[in-house]
Amino acid sequence: MDLGIAGKRALVLASSRGLGKGIAEALAREGAHVLLCGRSTETLAANCAAINAAGPGRADWVQADLGDEDVVETLVKATREKLGGVDILVNNSGGPTPGSTEDMSEEKLATYFQSMVLRIITLTNRLLPVMKEQRWGRILTVASSGVIEPIPGLALSNTLRPALAGWSKTLASEVAEYGITSNMLLPGSILTDRLKSLDAAAAERSGRSVAEVRAASERAIPARRYGAVEEFAATAAFLCSAPASYVTGSLIRCDGGAARSV
Repeated sequence: MDLGIAGKRALVLASSRGLGKGIAEALAREGAHVLLCGRSTETLAANCAAINAAGPGRADWVQADLGDEDVVETLVKATREKLGGVDILVNNSGGPTPGSTEDMSEEKLATYFQSMVLRIITLTNRLLPVMKEQRWGRILTVASSGVIEPIPGLALSNTLRPALAGWSKTLASEVAEYGITSNMLLPGSILTDRLKSLDAAAAERSGRSVAEVRAASERAIPARRYGAVEEFAATAAFLCSAPASYVTGSLIRCDGGAARSV
C-alpha cells in the first residue's frame, strides 16, 4: 500500500529510542522527512545517520526534553527551521516511574503532568494552525494500554495517560473539517528497554527471575509473545497516512489481544 506520505514533514517526540525511534524509521521508509528529538545528541545523530543512509526519507534531529520548561518553544522553532512546517505530529513521551497510588506524591504528579500531558497539549496547539491552513494533518498520540485497562504497579501512568485520551477524542471532533485526524495508539507489551525495566522491577518486587516474569506475561497474552517495535511502528505509520483519512477520534490497540475489554 502506498501510504501517500512521501515528502510529508513529521515531528516525532521522544524518538531517540524505543517506540518513538521505531515510528520515525517507519515514516522515513515511506519517504517522509522526520525530525527526531530526545536528550542524547550522540544517539539522535546516529539514528539520523542510519535513517538517511537507508532512505528514501530524510531525518534531522533536535535536542529536546519534555521535562524542560522551554521545550515547546524549542520544538516549534525546530519544525520551522528544519522542516519548514509540519504535517504529522507524533506525540510520545517516556513513562513515569512504577509505583502504587500511595507513591504518587504531589511533586511527582506535578512533574509528570507537565511532561506527559501539559506540554504535549501545548505543543499540539502551537502546531495546529499550520495544519489547518494547509487543510491536512495527522496527530497521533502514543499512550499505554493502561488507558483502557489499568496496569498494576503503574499508578502514575494509569492516572495521567487517560487525560490525553479525553483530549485526543475532543480534538478529533474539532479539527476533522480541516482534514486533520487525531488518534491514540495504545501499545501492549512491546519489547523495548522500557518493558525490560518494568519486568526487572516486577522481578525485584516478586522475588522471581526476569525470565519467569516475562514468561508469565507472555502466557497472559493471546498471541503468547511480546510485540516487536516494527509491528507497532507499522501501525503508527498507517494512522499517519493518507489512506487513513477517515480514521479519527479512535483508540487503536496494538497489544496481541491482551486487553480484555471490548
